[in-house]
Amino acid sequence: MLRPVTAFIALRYLRTKRKNRFASFVSIASVLGVALGVAVLIIVASVMNGFEKEVTRHILGMTSHAMLFTPGSPIDDWRTVLEDIKRSPNVAGAAPFIRAGAMLNHRGVVRGVSVQGIDAQLEPSVTTLVDVIGAENLHTLTTSPSSILLGKSLAQALDADVGDTVTLVAPRWSEESGVEIPRYVALKVIGTFSVGMHDFDSGIALLDLREAANVFELDTAVSGFRIRFTDADLAPSGATAIAKRLSNGYTAINWTQYHRNFFYAIKSQKRIMFVILSIIVAVAAFNIVASMVMIVKEKDRDIAVLRTLGLSRTAVMLIFIIQGMLIGLSGVALGIAIGTWGAIQADRMVSAIERTFNISFIKPDVYYIDYLPADVRVEDIAAIAVVAFLICIAATIYPAWRASRTSPALALRYE
Repeated sequence: MLRPVTAFIALRYLRTKRKNRFASFVSIASVLGVALGVAVLIIVASVMNGFEKEVTRHILGMTSHAMLFTPGSPIDDWRTVLEDIKRSPNVAGAAPFIRAGAMLNHRGVVRGVSVQGIDAQLEPSVTTLVDVIGAENLHTLTTSPSSILLGKSLAQALDADVGDTVTLVAPRWSEESGVEIPRYVALKVIGTFSVGMHDFDSGIALLDLREAANVFELDTAVSGFRIRFTDADLAPSGATAIAKRLSNGYTAINWTQYHRNFFYAIKSQKRIMFVILSIIVAVAAFNIVASMVMIVKEKDRDIAVLRTLGLSRTAVMLIFIIQGMLIGLSGVALGIAIGTWGAIQADRMVSAIERTFNISFIKPDVYYIDYLPADVRVEDIAAIAVVAFLICIAATIYPAWRASRTSPALALRYE
């Protein structure tokens, strides 16, 4: 008797065996439907979070937080500029780089590549290339003349192994005659690297900074600077401020602009998927409506007796709202448990399916990565749970309203 009457009766209705077994089945189906919807939403949101996080990590690891360069012209006095950049606020590191398009040829197989020249001593302060390449390969790249490192997918496409010699075809240009005969440079493959992103693994070749300057005839100049800030979120404003201070035609590009459309597409898809998959919960809510209507029909005499004893229409309505809320809450709780577990185990399950049926769901040339990441976030789970619970509450309003409109005289006329 310490409990409210409405909650007490609602709990009794849930515990008692129903005469209509189909209504019981629909109620169970409602719980499972809500659980399925919530679980799918959590898994999809977690996978998309993980996908965005991993791609961002790979991009930042390979390209740093920002790049500074002068469009169309190399930078000659780059050491002075480099020291100036390092003294800028919130800058954790800076390194010069050379970047140019070229072609690689090995035994008649030709591939277009982005050739990047790096400074082995300064590059670790701005990117994670050392972790990917390995200190030994980086040392060999610096000390061995005419050496090159290839992305793993690029090496496979060229059918080039470590120790093979590839021919780099470097374009040449002069203001007087325009396009000139390209330069052919023989380079020895000293190793391969794998970032885990197809764009990098299949399209990048690395040279030592001095070797790259020699290949592309830049003398002592560089293409620009990579900059790493103490926090990636400081890159947009920090890089722009440095470019304005240096003037002389410097342009800054930060990591949010490297693949701007890509990151925007991920966020848009996440919102769209949330709306679309919420329909699963809405369908389950229709089951709640159906089961609650059948329960109301089954309990019409009980409702008539309660109304005769003085229970208000609002209280009757509240009984069935509480009952529907408990069904919805059970589905949401079960869905959170299944969804969280499923998100954590998603990569293992997908890998097992791929091995079993010899198929590939995660194609690196399409999705940038070759595995299924997941990042379970509490705020996403909370948002999904609240939305699903509100949908369940909305589904109980009509059956509860019908229960409150039950007429005692009509319900008990044959008693």
